[in-house]
Amino acid sequence: GKDPATRTFQAFRIFINAELEELQQALEASLKVLQPGGRLVVISFHSLEDRIVKQFIATHSREVFDRRAPFAAPQAMHLKALERIKPGDEEVAANPRSRSAVMRVAERTDEPLRPATQRYPGAGA
Repeated sequence: GKDPATRTFQAFRIFINAELEELQQALEASLKVLQPGGRLVVISFHSLEDRIVKQFIATHSREVFDRRAPFAAPQAMHLKALERIKPGDEEVAANPRSRSAVMRVAERTDEPLRPATQRYPGAGA
């Protein structure tokens, strides 16, 4: 594993730079600029980053139902999850720092975006 000091300074850096919040904002912004058929490709090097990317893709890859309006049509999915790729043995041997990398790929569907308050009932309220 990593040296405890390395992990501590990494945690400080992530917190001080608000890296996880920046990642979340960048992912949300990507939906607005990706054209249908466009690919979202994210490489993360830390499990916290990968979890955010994974949850973002999962959230936007399934239909969302409003429990308050059970007969309403579900909100459509905006992304289709395609791949999760980790470096191979050859890559890790050539570049040991790549061992923790995870690349996730998703494709933008042709469904129009809805305002956040419609997609996530109660959000921002």
